[in-house]
Amino acid sequence: MQILIVNFNLDGLSEEEFVRSCDELAPAFAAVPGLSSKVWLADRAEGVFGGVYTFESEKAVDDYLQSDLFAGVGSTPGLVNISVRRFGVLDGPTRVTRGLAQPAGV
Repeated sequence: MQILIVNFNLDGLSEEEFVRSCDELAPAFAAVPGLSSKVWLADRAEGVFGGVYTFESEKAVDDYLQSDLFAGVGSTPGLVNISVRRFGVLDGPTRVTRGLAQPAGV
């Protein structure tokens, strides 16, 4: 499992316009191969938005980062100060805190 965290600020794009575009893009993200989940983030007080992505593998993250979808989002007018960070996962404690799906019968 791999985690990708993307954060950015809005510049010249209202939050309402941004949310509308998120609603339109959500199905495209749902179809990303190897993406288990995406949580859409909004820290309105600080003006920071983004997403936390959970991928099945490093290859799935690599493929997404090289995709047209990622390139398109990164070049969206109105998104500035974009940061992208990758993380591995500590499987043992994550499983205990229910961050990983448990196999049936466990």
